[in-house]
Amino acid sequence: MITDTIHILEQSLDLLNRLDDETYNQAMPPLFHSGIGSHIRHCLDFYGSFLRGLPTGRIDYDARERNAIIETNREAAIAAITATIQQMKALDFLDERMPVIVRLEDASADDSSWCQSSVGREIQALKSHTIHHYALIALMLKLQGVNVSKEFGVSTATLRQAA
Repeated sequence: MITDTIHILEQSLDLLNRLDDETYNQAMPPLFHSGIGSHIRHCLDFYGSFLRGLPTGRIDYDARERNAIIETNREAAIAAITATIQQMKALDFLDERMPVIVRLEDASADDSSWCQSSVGREIQALKSHTIHHYALIALMLKLQGVNVSKEFGVSTATLRQAA
């Protein structure tokens, strides 16, 4: 699963390396009030929460960095994606069955907002969440006349079914 997740992150690297800064930042009101960078930043925030929480076994998806520079600076986004890929590669030793507890997004501040999960389940959730945002990015870029790969923003299961 980690390899699949890294592949998905690499898709965004390939894409961002083909885009210019204007396209990266292009908002299209009333449909989209920010550029694709906001989706990239949002996805990276979730990976950051996951990676910071692993050492303690407590993953808090509300504790996101929300680094605004990534939203508007394509080179900063590329650097952050590259760093995230390196951090994910370092997880190859992990047992995906390893239990973790996860604070639900937008949950209350008390302990009832934590639930049991596993590393594998959280990696799967990260993959799904990222693909969902990539689909929005693909739509935004298509509306701007930019071609994206046929697999960008499409789940692995859907790609297998179409093959």
